Amino acid sequence: MAEGMKDRWALVLGVSSGFGAAAAVALAGEGFHVAGVHLDRRSTMAGAVRVEDEIRRQGREALFFNLNAADPGRRSEVIGTLARRPADIRLMLHSLAFGTLKPFLAEESASRIRPADLNMTLEVMAHSLVYWTQELRDAGLLTRGAQIYAMTSAGARRVWPTYGAVSAAKAALEAHVRQLAVELAPEGIAVNALQAGVTDTLAARRIPGSDAMLAAARAANPGGRLTEPEDIASVLVALSRSASARMTGNIIRVDGGEDLV
Repeated sequence: MAEGMKDRWALVLGVSSGFGAAAAVALAGEGFHVAGVHLDRRSTMAGAVRVEDEIRRQGREALFFNLNAADPGRRSEVIGTLARRPADIRLMLHSLAFGTLKPFLAEESASRIRPADLNMTLEVMAHSLVYWTQELRDAGLLTRGAQIYAMTSAGARRVWPTYGAVSAAKAALEAHVRQLAVELAPEGIAVNALQAGVTDTLAARRIPGSDAMLAAARAANPGGRLTEPEDIASVLVALSRSASARMTGNIIRVDGGEDLV
């Protein structure tokens, strides 16, 4: 099938809640079919089902996969499925939030971070961006005009107790964005990171001391409120309307000025 006849798809990694869920619904409203990857047990599957239902209510296809996005074999399964359809991945959002929240140092050695914890956090939250991009490109699913976005935060540079591994992952993710942006520029594919302000999501609630963190961010934000997943979704929709690849390799703040104060 000719490239112009392919269906327009968005691939959302981390689709069942938070930024990924809001983005998937908003992109469906913009005319994208949505392929979504999430990792949920039966007790949390309702979120993914709600997102699927909302996408379909808007008349778009929803193709969801409940699996570990960092598993090479499962990643290949997803990409193989997409490659067998008339799919054209015009936008990919990397919004995976799964990592350890252990301190680097602790009185009890069993309580401190281990190599496996640190490696897993970087593999899921940072390195997987590279691997998904590689395989999508190899499968011919990323073509000129495609856009790749990764979710980062001010935590890439700031320190919060027990956030060390996630902070390292966010810093690595931003480095990967820059490298991919340069390597994909000749192919007309843009790669950027979206830096959300502090947002009250399930992932944020898992951080020890999250109540204090959320309260401090709300008080300091010039806009007088926390960032919401829908803020990110609306920016993604606006960016998706351009086929230009000239804006690439950036960290785009979507936080109401929070990182400035």
